[in-house]
Amino acid sequence: MYYIGIDLGTSAVKLLMMDESGKILNVVSKEYPLFFPHPGWSEQKPEDWYEKSMEGLKELTEGFDKSKVKGISFGGQMHGLVILDKDDNVIRPAILWNDGRTTEECDYLNNVIGKDKLSEYTANISFTGFTAPKVLWVKNKEPENFAKIAKMMLPKDYLAYKLTGVHSTDVSDASGMLLFDVKNRTWSKEMCEICSVKPEWLAKIFESYEKIGTLKDDVAKELGFSSDVIVAAGAGDNAAAAVGTGTVGDGRCNISLGTSGTIFISSKKFGVDSFNALHSFAHADGSYHLMGCMLSAASCNKWWMDEIIGTTDYAAEQKAIDKLGENHVFFLPYLMGERSPLNDPYARGTFTGITMDTTRADMTQAVLEGVAFATRDMYEVAKSLGIKIERTKICGGGAKSPLWKKMIANILNLKVDVIESEEGPAMGGAMLAAVAAGEYSSVEEIADKFVKVVDTVEPDPELVKKYEERYQQFKLIYPALKPVFAKIK
Repeated sequence: MYYIGIDLGTSAVKLLMMDESGKILNVVSKEYPLFFPHPGWSEQKPEDWYEKSMEGLKELTEGFDKSKVKGISFGGQMHGLVILDKDDNVIRPAILWNDGRTTEECDYLNNVIGKDKLSEYTANISFTGFTAPKVLWVKNKEPENFAKIAKMMLPKDYLAYKLTGVHSTDVSDASGMLLFDVKNRTWSKEMCEICSVKPEWLAKIFESYEKIGTLKDDVAKELGFSSDVIVAAGAGDNAAAAVGTGTVGDGRCNISLGTSGTIFISSKKFGVDSFNALHSFAHADGSYHLMGCMLSAASCNKWWMDEIIGTTDYAAEQKAIDKLGENHVFFLPYLMGERSPLNDPYARGTFTGITMDTTRADMTQAVLEGVAFATRDMYEVAKSLGIKIERTKICGGGAKSPLWKKMIANILNLKVDVIESEEGPAMGGAMLAAVAAGEYSSVEEIADKFVKVVDTVEPDPELVKKYEERYQQFKLIYPALKPVFAKIK
């Protein structure tokens, strides 16, 4: 039997098909546009997601026995606001996870309603990327659109709705809306009232590995699939990637170096840090996880390479870097503001420590190290909760760099495990589909069978010591510049 995972990303949808043993049969990617109608805004058209996903499904299964497709599920960009009217038409373009327009709404939620209440209701506080402040923004700035709302949903759930007709969401993705009671895995009545969200707008909640329905007849016919193909709820992209890397169960860690960067720690127990510097979310395996998310990770390197020094040969630029732990240049990777652990939309990227002898390689090294230092900032919060971790998996585009993996291992002083097949949220989605179809009894069972570690990057005690000194210097820069960032916004 075949299982399909759909990773609805920010720049493209990636579709993966595997068989019941985990063998990847085909992978297809389809790009769609991203719109920036005002500085700091980020939008996409949900119709583009569906159109490209359908194109991708047809191409993915071309030449295969389509009758063997048994299940489909998702990993998707989190926090985006999709609103539909009573006729199921999209009211306005989706406001995305990396959109920064909701500063006023976040200030209202955090400072007027109060962070303590938000944490009590949802286990989290408000960040500009979250869904609830976006709803308030539409209410405040586009009342005519707010009045039309009949359904609201997250990006991947729009795809699920178009495929099945079922208005659904899963616990991991819902956790990032600030409308969800994470501990009790249900909608927060208090937050819905605060944000003027009507209960009938909200989706039915499922565990990530649960069946939500089957393909609509017209969709199945267009794709050439059976109409009894099972569709599972799926998960937010980070939770789906964690499934794909085997970061399930208790006390496991995964670091993702994608467009954004995350540290993801799975836990059987619900927990919240006292400063809400890390997100406390439900996990796709039926338990919980802590997650720190920085808004710019591998995208910092892409920006530096593509826009500033004008090259696409990333590996060649990294070859010139040979003095780890000795760089005198520091980079703050806050190109889109920052979420974890700063929660500061006004933070900006900076280079510090440049001198007349600074080289191009020093600057490139600083960009890579800055992302690793910021990842360490998130890891330090987890350590403060008494969480003990000795090793981490790693995924995302940045994980393809041996140098970056070495930096992560030594800056965080963790063993970094590299897995055999790193296909991220798409693989996690396909695995969730297989569980929903009964191929495997649990997410942990399929992860234990599919995920194989093929290499481990060990920290070097001497380099760990050097990087510890550099990290302590890095920590001084943002607090010194924070009042400046607030004035130059």
